[in-house]
Amino acid sequence: MGDIRFDGRVAIVTGAGVGLGRSHALGLAARGARVVVNDLGVSRDGTGASSEAALSVVEEIKAMGGEAISHGADVSDEEAVKDMIAQAMDAWGRIDICVNNAGILMDKTFSKMEMSAFRKVVDVHLIGSANVAHACWPMMREQQYGRVVFTSSASGLYGNFGQSNYGAAKAAMMGLMNVLHLEGARDNIRVNTLAPTAATRMTEELLPPEAATLLAPETITPGLLYLVSEDAPSRVILGAGAGSFAQTRVYETKGITLLDADNTPEAVAARFSEISDPKGQAELDDAFSQTKKYALNAAQARGLKLGW
Repeated sequence: MGDIRFDGRVAIVTGAGVGLGRSHALGLAARGARVVVNDLGVSRDGTGASSEAALSVVEEIKAMGGEAISHGADVSDEEAVKDMIAQAMDAWGRIDICVNNAGILMDKTFSKMEMSAFRKVVDVHLIGSANVAHACWPMMREQQYGRVVFTSSASGLYGNFGQSNYGAAKAAMMGLMNVLHLEGARDNIRVNTLAPTAATRMTEELLPPEAATLLAPETITPGLLYLVSEDAPSRVILGAGAGSFAQTRVYETKGITLLDADNTPEAVAARFSEISDPKGQAELDDAFSQTKKYALNAAQARGLKLGW
């Protein structure tokens, strides 16, 4: 396998002024990509705004001999995102890679959280990612080439106390990826999700110094670069941190089928260990795969044949 390069490719990286986004932008540029460095320059909770961080990353890229422009779009603002995409097209005429990394934190337990805080976090992480991907999508379809990455988190995949807003938004990345993987396949648009754990300003208060050193953003970026490469997979959730990489998968157990009078809540309770038995569990390709599975199970139990 040859070196992974991005010569001639144009990449947009959101939240690229600091932390993971900065590392991703520099990593792409180092391997030949022209990069739109997007960062609104807000604090961790989404307040304030400054262009300094994005401009600094642009200067770093130029100093290494690369090409980059900055844009301060708030990703939750659809019109601002459209302007960012227009500027990228004016500059370079194409968009090949879309890395959705921008995010904020507004942590509180669900009982104490204002719904405005819930909505704000979802707007930035989920709606913001959808805004950027949606604006890039027409160009990627026309080019018959695109690589899109959403950023999830263990908080969404597994849960984390005090992060109902963040966890909900991050779990939603999987659903968005699954659908766009199916819709983009015919146009050679591959869509993946990165689930990183890194020492950034998002996590600086949670990590001891020695762990922070191990969890540097630069240990994660190689996984991101693979997910947006020419030979990237699609519909992969890649866990990454401290140089460790793992794939998260969703399986459905073989399950059971209850018919007619036997289909009661008591029967579900009595046979829940069978329902949960991992033997024979499998990944499903799409939503209809589940519908087909259940209908075929019921038909088989009744001695019927379906035309599938």
